[in-house]
Amino acid sequence: MSDKLKVGILGATGMVGQRFVLLLANHPWFEVTAVAASPKSAGKPYADAVAGRSTFAGPVPPSVARMVVGNASDVRSIADQVDFVFCAVDMPKQDTARLEEDYARAEVPLLSNNSAHRLTADVPMMIPELNGQHAAVIENQRKRLGSKHGFIAVKPNCSIQSYVPAIHPLLSFGPARLVVCTYQAVSGAGKLLQDWPEMNDNVIPFIKGEEEKSEIEPLKLWGAVQDGRIVSATKPVISAQCIRVPVSDGHMAAVSVGFERKPTKEQILAAWADFSGPPQKLKLPSAPIPFLRYFEDDARPQTRLDRDAGNGQAISIGRLRPDPVFDWRFVALSHNTVRGAAGGAVLTAELLKAEGYLTPR
Repeated sequence: MSDKLKVGILGATGMVGQRFVLLLANHPWFEVTAVAASPKSAGKPYADAVAGRSTFAGPVPPSVARMVVGNASDVRSIADQVDFVFCAVDMPKQDTARLEEDYARAEVPLLSNNSAHRLTADVPMMIPELNGQHAAVIENQRKRLGSKHGFIAVKPNCSIQSYVPAIHPLLSFGPARLVVCTYQAVSGAGKLLQDWPEMNDNVIPFIKGEEEKSEIEPLKLWGAVQDGRIVSATKPVISAQCIRVPVSDGHMAAVSVGFERKPTKEQILAAWADFSGPPQKLKLPSAPIPFLRYFEDDARPQTRLDRDAGNGQAISIGRLRPDPVFDWRFVALSHNTVRGAAGGAVLTAELLKAEGYLTPR
C-alpha cells in the first residue's frame, strides 16, 4: 500500500489540468487516484477524453491514461477516492466558488487554480516562498464552513508571479509605487499557438480582468493575518497593463518601482541572491534552488530560453537599471502554466503537507 496522499484533479482535461497530471505522474508525496471534469468528458478513459486537445509532449502518463473521468460536480463520489483535490475547472465564477466550498464542507481540502476565492478574506492565496504564514487563517475558515478537515487554499493569478517574487525581498526598502507591463503567453488563455490564428504576427493589448487582478492580488499576498482573516496591504500602489503576445508559454514583466528608501543596485542584487523561502529551507520536492536568479547579460532572461528554469518553478530576472521616473526598473520571467498555475499549486500543497494541513482522510 502506497503511503502517498491520494489526489484528485478537477478540470483534469483542460490545459492546466493536463499540467497537473504531468507534474504529479511521478511525485514522491502525491498519487493521482481520481480525475474529473465536465459531464461531457465523464465516463471516458482519460486518454480518450483529452484526445485531439492533449498538450502533453509525449503520451499521457500510463498511471492516468485508462483512469475513467468522473464528474467534477459529483462531490461525494470524488471525495470517497481522495485525500485532497486540485481544482482547475472551467466554470462561471459563482459556480466555481460554490463547488469549491462543497468540497471543503465534504472534508476534502481543495487547492485551486481558479480566481473564485482569491479575495475571500479567510482563504489563503499563496506563493509558498512569500506568504506561507497566511495558512493560519485556515482554522477560521473551517469554522465558517463547518468543516474539521476540509478547507480551500488558492494560488494567485499567473500574471503576478514573475514580478511579485522579485519585489518581495525588497519590502524592507518600502516599495511605494509600481508600474508593470506583462507580456503573456497564449497558454494563459488555455490555448495553443497553432489553434489561435489571430495571434499569428500579432499582439493583443487587452486581457479581460487581468489588470485588475495584477493590481489587487499582490496586496493580499503582502497583507497581514488579523483575527482569522487576511487584511490586504495598502502599498505599493500598482499600475498594470497586460498584453497577450505570440509565445507558447512564459509571462514576461517589465517593472518600474519607486521606494520610500531607495536601495543601491548592490543592495537589490544581494537581496535577490540571498532570498529563499520555506520551500527551499524544507527542501520540498518541487522547490527550485535558487528561487530567484539574476542574469548579467542584458539579453536575458528570454522566454524560450529561461521559462523552464528550476523545472519551470524558478523566477528569472534581468536588466536592473536606474529609472528616470521612479527609482529602478527590471524585467522578470515566470512559466505561467508551471509556477503560475499547476506547479505553484503543487508546491503549495507540498508546503501545506509539511506543515500538517494535508493528511490522510
